[in-house]
Amino acid sequence: MRRDLMSWWSPSLHRTMEIVSYGHFGPAVLLFPSAAADYLEYERFLLIDAIRPYLEQGRVKVYSINSINSESWLNDQMDGRSKIIRHQQYNTYIVEEVVPFIYRDCDGPVPIITGGVSLGALHALNTFFRRPDIFDGTIAMSGIYDLKAYSKGYYDEDCYFNSPIDYVPNLHDEYWLNLLRSKHNLHILSGSGSYEDPGASMVFSRILDMKNIPHHLEIWGREWGHDWPTWRAMLPHALSKL
Repeated sequence: MRRDLMSWWSPSLHRTMEIVSYGHFGPAVLLFPSAAADYLEYERFLLIDAIRPYLEQGRVKVYSINSINSESWLNDQMDGRSKIIRHQQYNTYIVEEVVPFIYRDCDGPVPIITGGVSLGALHALNTFFRRPDIFDGTIAMSGIYDLKAYSKGYYDEDCYFNSPIDYVPNLHDEYWLNLLRSKHNLHILSGSGSYEDPGASMVFSRILDMKNIPHHLEIWGREWGHDWPTWRAMLPHALSKL
């Protein structure tokens, strides 16, 4: 299996950002780390091994990037406004730096599906819903899609437009709705075991139903907790449905 490590100085974030790719060709899956983890988290916790057949068969090519959550939502020394500013800079980094990099690396535009677990699921799903003109879908595992769960009481217009549970119900523009309705790779999964919040996924699924946005909701049983064995089972399962 091909594995490439790369990095560059990000003008959006004013720091060096690393990225790792796995596989040689196929539609791209862009993975966002959980919590304050780094770009190698999915490798360390064996999710890459769990999807190795998809990589070796050229069914997908995976890219994993760093988070900046320790410089935003998980940094208790920062005020709320500074956190959302940093979050917005991360959004810019994804769209203006990571996406063009993936296109260059794949010798042209390819479908890009976002993915992530826990807080990474929020980033993955939010990235897709903000820019369905760029991204082809998402695999969101064990997420909470309300940014207020992380903003510790701070909330402004920029927070609103990064909190899918808030802005998606108020989305009425037919251009964007029809674009979202044309996508068929929207997967939302959650376990029902320890530290999981399946209700968060079900609430967001009901919003999508009201908007007639096709998606795949899966709520797994109580034996599936908020932990890596769950995600090592969920990710290949979701990839099998792409």
